[in-house]
Amino acid sequence: QVNLVESGGGLVQAGGSLRLSCAASGVYLGATDVDWYRQAPGNQRELVATIRSRGSTNSPDSVKGRFTISRDNAKNTVYLQMNSLKPEDTAVYYCHTTWRNYWGQGTQVTVSS
Repeated sequence: QVNLVESGGGLVQAGGSLRLSCAASGVYLGATDVDWYRQAPGNQRELVATIRSRGSTNSPDSVKGRFTISRDNAKNTVYLQMNSLKPEDTAVYYCHTTWRNYWGQGTQVTVSS
């Protein structure tokens, strides 16, 4: 059984930082591309960062320079470091594997102005 468990969300003031974690069981995150997505109420789910199995990363311009995705293979965990947070970053953040399209349950991030 595969489980992706996100944690680290919460309420933070604009300009603050949070680090999200995606801890996996039943799948080795080092062998698959892993994404962080987010979804705000009324919006479509949006890709915010990708780390490929070989380690390269990518993110859209909306978060580039503020969000950093990384992976700890020993802990089988992928992280999303979010700095300089803005109110428009408020959303539920989800971890996703491209291998077999697994999703976590999400973690809420709320940025107050």
